Amino acid sequence: MEASTPLMRQYQAAKQQVPNALLLFRLGDFYELFYEDAITAARELEITLTSRNKERGEPIPMCGVPFHAADGYIGRLIQRGYRVAICEQMEEAGPGKKLVRRELTRVVTPGTATDANLLRSHENNYLAAALPKGERCGLAFGDLSTGEFRATEISLSDLTPTLETMNVRELLLPEDENLSDVWNGTESCLETRLEAWMFGADYAGRQLLEHFRLLSLDGCGLGGKPLATAAAGAVLHYLRDTQKSAVGHLNIPVYFESRDSMLLDAATVRNLELIEPLFAGESHNATLIHVLDKTSTGMGGRLLRRRVMSPSCDRTEIESRLDAVAELTNKVLVRGELRKILGSIQDLERLLARISLKTAGPRELLALGRSLGHLPAVAGIANALETASLQRPIDVLGDVHSRITGAISEEAPVALADGGTIRDGFDPNLDELRGTSRNSRQYIAAIEARERTAAGIPSLKIRFNNVFGYYIEISKANLHLAPPRYERKQTLANAERFTTPELKELESKVLDAEDRILSLERSIFEEVREYASSQAERIKQAARQVAELDVAATLAQVGVDNRYRRPKFSTSGEMRIEAGRHPVIEKLTEKDAIRFIPNDVYLDSSKQYVAVITGPNMGGKSTYLRQAALILILAQIGCFVPADAALFPIVDRVFTRIGAADNLARGRSTFMVEMTEAAAILNTASANSFIVLDEIGRGTSTYDGLALAWAIIEYIHGHIRAKTLFATHYHELTELAGELTAVRNLHVAVKESGDHILFIRKVEPGAADRSYGIEVARLAGLPLKVIERARSVLLHHEVREQSVSKDLTAGGTEPPLQIRLFELMDQRLADRVRALNINELRPIEALQILQDLQLELLRK
Repeated sequence: MEASTPLMRQYQAAKQQVPNALLLFRLGDFYELFYEDAITAARELEITLTSRNKERGEPIPMCGVPFHAADGYIGRLIQRGYRVAICEQMEEAGPGKKLVRRELTRVVTPGTATDANLLRSHENNYLAAALPKGERCGLAFGDLSTGEFRATEISLSDLTPTLETMNVRELLLPEDENLSDVWNGTESCLETRLEAWMFGADYAGRQLLEHFRLLSLDGCGLGGKPLATAAAGAVLHYLRDTQKSAVGHLNIPVYFESRDSMLLDAATVRNLELIEPLFAGESHNATLIHVLDKTSTGMGGRLLRRRVMSPSCDRTEIESRLDAVAELTNKVLVRGELRKILGSIQDLERLLARISLKTAGPRELLALGRSLGHLPAVAGIANALETASLQRPIDVLGDVHSRITGAISEEAPVALADGGTIRDGFDPNLDELRGTSRNSRQYIAAIEARERTAAGIPSLKIRFNNVFGYYIEISKANLHLAPPRYERKQTLANAERFTTPELKELESKVLDAEDRILSLERSIFEEVREYASSQAERIKQAARQVAELDVAATLAQVGVDNRYRRPKFSTSGEMRIEAGRHPVIEKLTEKDAIRFIPNDVYLDSSKQYVAVITGPNMGGKSTYLRQAALILILAQIGCFVPADAALFPIVDRVFTRIGAADNLARGRSTFMVEMTEAAAILNTASANSFIVLDEIGRGTSTYDGLALAWAIIEYIHGHIRAKTLFATHYHELTELAGELTAVRNLHVAVKESGDHILFIRKVEPGAADRSYGIEVARLAGLPLKVIERARSVLLHHEVREQSVSKDLTAGGTEPPLQIRLFELMDQRLADRVRALNINELRPIEALQILQDLQLELLRK
């Protein structure tokens, strides 16, 4: 069988090491896949599936991709959620050598990708590990492409929102853990199961101490944190196992507390469109990150994104960030010069990662060297700034810059094998070999001219190919003139090829020089690359400082461009926004030359912390809710805000429940999703939270929905006491302002002109008189007959409800809460009675219907 050949035995040995990965097995100029791997790859990559061993027995499926284009194919497989293992040739195939040595060099997974075509420059690529125990969970995040490494311990209920917020690409879990109650996975996150011993706290602790050369884990905050330590150890083990090389650029893991930052669950991130548009296929112009992210570097873009997803809860840190933005806001020329320089700096973190993993080519090493050359100018600007967080001394890494740019050619090739990587003049031995190689052309030209004259053949040519080396080519018509000293090498249809002792000697010298040139270039390149890798800590620190400057300058520029103002923070719990604007919608309306209508927000911790907002659809309720949440988030990331003035308490969490969505694949209707998200809010929010609820209860019957909305407001008011904006079409809820001390009514104002309404999008005190739903339906283009019929039905119901209310309030008693009115009659029975045509009923039929109704009521 084919599997018994030396080559296939070598393949099978490699495949056994990575049974869950697609194995790319290097054979010459191709990576080949066999068996099931080949079938899968051919399908996913849409390449030809062929086979080998046809003539010897059962065919073995196989397919292949060119090694020089493999990155693109690997990227497509990773994006589809596959793991890909690379088995490389570790030596050149030579004469008489039947089988070359091959080894697994790395395993690429969604969470361990470092190639540029697999990553987004302004997004982290997180690998995470989770270890649950009771109600707690150890959690660690690592980004191989940047070196970031963090760990924490959280409540198990916070696992899903944390993973979704971090946009984790791959999650490591113990093989014996069942987390279905708290984690159901996502389409964008690959789940990888590891043996339980890899999560052992003792094993993890030894790994971390050994790898990072630490005496104790106390210095990084992991001392006494066994769950976090175990999760961090699992991440480190997996990275070392998949990369088959040192991961020296990885940062020492840092323990962080989740309470240090605002935790935003997936529903809030989605509803506020912080990163992605709410509906698939929509433009990213509708997201907050699109408005903010004008950063000049990849490091700055990722830092800004992390801040948006995890706003700070540390007032000192927030004020420090605001101080930096304020200074760069005022220093226009400095800001412009800084952003110009930063635009010339490439992604130091990701370049360093590829250099440390030994996957970087000549151009990437040169890019690092050139980028470091801009650090002195950045340091000069930073030293002249006054804000403490910006003027930290920057190591300009002049020695690393000189070493790289002094060695690597300005015209560096993509791959080492292309030659020309090392600069002329850097190494005398290399210069000598290059001289031999370059002079060979002159030698060849001289030999060719001499042989033409000696043989009397003007068309004689000396050529070269990889198979025959150098040769003399003479056409058939001139063969009779070929000197006897020529040695025949190859016969063609129209010519003969010859060689001479002189040509053989020259060929040996030239080819030997070219081989030695490539070998020496590779040696020098690897030495320089290793030196750059040894300076990883210095380079990473410089990258962090560049990112800080980039984010501060970017937020200053965005603030100036959009007329933002610095927010202030209160200790009394007061929240006030004067003339606030939605940062995203404002930018979108500017393109259409439409003026955005600003609005005020006021809430406090004692007298008015719940606002019930009524008004028509399209009137701006949802915009009002979202903009308040967005302005608060902007303030806590350290950004100026779209308002004339703003005052906030420090908020621990922002919750939103907006819009209708379902998850039918998991058996969850629109209303179930709505109630699940509402339950998460009510069970998690604290008095220091900010809650935004829009149209709670609309997914079920009118009476059920109203009852739930009513009870939710009462619960927030009496138990949570969180600042809350609650938009609704249930006008009955406005009665709560008279029943609960801290509830106030707001409404979105409209202007009426006959049958027409004008949305002025201004939020004012008090309740709306009606919802204007029929007017909105008319604007949407419903047929006129539908609109007229709807008005008559609405009038009928309004008259009936008023009549019932008058009967109930007769006798001088207090009017009952509107909510109790719905308990008086079963809606379905009432509808049956209302539908009866009494004029056509016979007495016996009426008695029968009455008896049916009575029996049905008795059964309730």
